[in-house]
Amino acid sequence: MPRSYTEMENDTRPYVPEPAISRLPWYLACVSRLRAQGVEYVSSTAISKQLNVDASQIAKDLSYLNIKGKTRIGYEVSHLEKELGDFLGFTRSHNAVVMGVGSLGRALVSDSGLSRYGLDIVAGFDTDPEVIGTEIAGVPVYDLDELAGRRQELGAEIAVIAVPVEFAAEVADRCVKAGIKALWNFTPFHIKTSPEITIQNTSLYAHLAVMYNRMNSR
Repeated sequence: MPRSYTEMENDTRPYVPEPAISRLPWYLACVSRLRAQGVEYVSSTAISKQLNVDASQIAKDLSYLNIKGKTRIGYEVSHLEKELGDFLGFTRSHNAVVMGVGSLGRALVSDSGLSRYGLDIVAGFDTDPEVIGTEIAGVPVYDLDELAGRRQELGAEIAVIAVPVEFAAEVADRCVKAGIKALWNFTPFHIKTSPEITIQNTSLYAHLAVMYNRMNSR
């Protein structure tokens, strides 16, 4: 079915394959360091040497964003940094809540570096009476039962799931019912919910397994 004119008019973001999106933050970190060092232009070859990514792949990834370097000069560092930051959403503020403020959740709440990438943790939620009503790095911790009532006033559309694995499905369901639009899941449980909810599963244990396997194979 053809898209309407309104749909086409509103669809201004370029299509970028997810493997390319996963590489863009590495490019951004690289050019941010270069800008801080006073470098004005950088080639895809120079970026390639720092990140061990093929220069042609870098050029292709950036072309999805319609970013093209100048012949024999390369990319303007400040412009490239801005374009990457804008596309990735790092320059916009996204309010989020952390579900579960145990050791991992507490670390995430305390990580001020997340705000540099547009993620502002505005509250934590837990069921432990000893932490409910306290603050972590200035961020209030509420009872999980208050999520539905507080979600809108907090302006949060993202929930970071850091609860014990056996509670992941229940907490994810409560987040969705409260109006959360995206779930960043740090538990080993592979969360599934309605199609309109964005889910990013980030299993620390899966990455550990890959690392251990690579170590053992050498």
